[in-house]
Amino acid sequence: MNAENNLEPDMTDLPQAEIQSKKQISIVWLVPIVAILIGGWLAYKGLSERGPVVTITFESAEGLEAGKTLVKYKDVKIGEVESIRFNADLSRVIVRAELFKEAEPFLTENTRFWVVRPRITASGVSGLGTLFSGAYIEMDPGMEGEPARRFKGLEIPPIVTTGVPGQEFLLRANSLGSLDSGAPVYYRQIKVGQVIGYELDQDARSLIIKIFVHAPHDKLVRSNTRFWNASGLDLKLDAGGITLNTQSIVSIMMGGIAFDTPTSLEAGGPPG
Repeated sequence: MNAENNLEPDMTDLPQAEIQSKKQISIVWLVPIVAILIGGWLAYKGLSERGPVVTITFESAEGLEAGKTLVKYKDVKIGEVESIRFNADLSRVIVRAELFKEAEPFLTENTRFWVVRPRITASGVSGLGTLFSGAYIEMDPGMEGEPARRFKGLEIPPIVTTGVPGQEFLLRANSLGSLDSGAPVYYRQIKVGQVIGYELDQDARSLIIKIFVHAPHDKLVRSNTRFWNASGLDLKLDAGGITLNTQSIVSIMMGGIAFDTPTSLEAGGPPG
C-alpha cells in the first residue's frame, strides 16, 4: 500500500489540551489567619490607647508600692505606679508610672509630682485620708513648657498649685526672722495668702521672700502698699491696762506677714 493512500490522521497538528487543577484553600488554615488578624488588631488597639509612661525620682519610696500606688490629680485617678527601683548610685529611687492618655498634653517641664502622705506642720495637718487609702502621688499639671517624661519629685508639697486664682509677689527683706514656707499673709487680720518660698538675693545681702495672695484679695496690693513682719506679740502697757495684739496663734508659732495701703496715701496702680 502506498503512503499516499494512508488514511490515518496526523496527530502532530492537533492542539494540545491544557489540564488545570483547581486548588481549594482548606478551612483549617482560616482559623489561624483570623486569629492572627484579631491579635494584630488588639495589639494595635492596645498600643494606640496606651498612655504616656513617666519616671519620677524621689529620695525615698516610703508608702509607695508597685502595682498599687495611684497617681492622682484633684483626687481623681490618672495613672498607676508600674515599678520602683534605685538609681545607679543608690541615692534616689526611680518610680515608673503609666498615666492615662488624657494626661499627655499636661506633661511639660513645669509639671510637678509629690507624694501625699500624712503630714503635721505648724500651718496645719494634711493627708489624713491616706491613713486608710494609702499614700499616692499627686500631679500638678504644667500648662506651658516643653514636653517632658522625666521628673524630679518634690519632697515637700507645694504651697500653691496650678490653677489657684491669685498673684505671686516678691518682697525684699534684710532677714527672715521667724518666717517659713507656709506662713500666713494677712490683710487687716484676715488671712489672704501664704509665704511660698524665700532665697538669698544675688548679692547675698538681702532676702527675696515669695508670697502668694489669693483672689480677689490680690487686687488690694498696689504699688505703694506696705508690708511688715507680723510675727510675735505686740504687748502694750498703759494706764488703761495691758493690750495684747497679734494676727493669730499661727503667726506666733511660725511667723506671718501683714500688708495694707496707708489711708494717708493715694492708692497707687498695680505693682510692676
